[in-house]
Amino acid sequence: MARAFLFVMDSVGIGGAPDAAAFGDEGADTFGHIAEACAANRAEVGRSGPLKTPNLDALGIGAASAHSIGKVPPGLQGASGCWAVGQEVSNGKDTPSGHWELSGVPVPFDWGYFPVRVPAFSADLIAELEKRANLPGVLGQKHSNGVAIVSEFANEHISSGKPIIYTSADSVFQIAAHENHFGLERLYEVCEVARQLLYPLSIGRVIARPFTGEDGAWTRTPNRRDYAIAPPEPTLCDRVVAAGGRTIAIGKTGDIFAHQGISEARKGPDDMALFDRTLDAMVDAKDGDFVFANFVEFDSLYGHLRDVPGYAKALEQFDTRLPEALERLRDGDLLIITADHGNDPTWTGSDHTREQVPVLCAGPAVTDRNIGTVGFADVGETLAAHLGLSPGAHGKAFL
Repeated sequence: MARAFLFVMDSVGIGGAPDAAAFGDEGADTFGHIAEACAANRAEVGRSGPLKTPNLDALGIGAASAHSIGKVPPGLQGASGCWAVGQEVSNGKDTPSGHWELSGVPVPFDWGYFPVRVPAFSADLIAELEKRANLPGVLGQKHSNGVAIVSEFANEHISSGKPIIYTSADSVFQIAAHENHFGLERLYEVCEVARQLLYPLSIGRVIARPFTGEDGAWTRTPNRRDYAIAPPEPTLCDRVVAAGGRTIAIGKTGDIFAHQGISEARKGPDDMALFDRTLDAMVDAKDGDFVFANFVEFDSLYGHLRDVPGYAKALEQFDTRLPEALERLRDGDLLIITADHGNDPTWTGSDHTREQVPVLCAGPAVTDRNIGTVGFADVGETLAAHLGLSPGAHGKAFL
């Protein structure tokens, strides 16, 4: 038998999605624009010298970028590797759509979204939430990124006991609250109530966003929890478990799948800790097992906040850890490194960007190869075929 590993660099897109204009994202290129900013020593990058990601480059991210946008990002060689460019068919640029489709299940419906207005939520919805969750009221009720809205309302939240509620261009309903003044378990309880209310609206995720701090020094904690809609049909995670293997979820992966098809979930306070958990899982995994890791901070800390230097540093840190993962691959193993969407930190706004993604393959039996353009679901089917599973309803194996 064999083992399979999927690493998702959350939001590390490589531009070029053919339908980007329909999402207002034509020209977005997360990885390429970061590399260009570094190479040009632009003031907002706050650093000198090119982006240094030699291990990703050796696996083919430079070549995949060239295939996607027509040029190798500056600072990279465009080394061959075994690579492809992933193209999504689900009608969304959100986390569940990307992850579900990467695991073999494109989203067959349109997500619900909240209008860009204040308040963004209907009076009936908020009244029912306040009633069922026994709340004195809510704050926010608009489109925002988490850092900005917590800064705006945290003091009032603490004094009033009202949670902060906000959304974005994605299908999300986010609730922020202070871990100590409001209570972490209390926040989770409110999110569970909201989840039940939002199923009829097809809202993809309710997200608990706990924070700590006092007097303006607010810090989001690693106790985030996502309450997602379950996938509409069995994903690769389910298929692995049905065949007698285990799906070991790293980071927020288990939450994204509503813990459906997840044998074990391992979390950590930041991406470097998650990389440690992933390395441990690579040692623990047995024949037939699937390790599915999400590295969220590219997206949550740097993409949404349009932090180019932070994103560049995170890419370089991730790159330096890759040899540790490659060293743990055994005969019969397959590792695919990819992304779920883009989040170009040089772009307007603070939302995800519709982009193609790199699909980088590694393993003892993997040879350098230009695979070309594949569908997200093809990634899941390739991993399924590697594990000896029967073909699924969507996608086609490319190795």
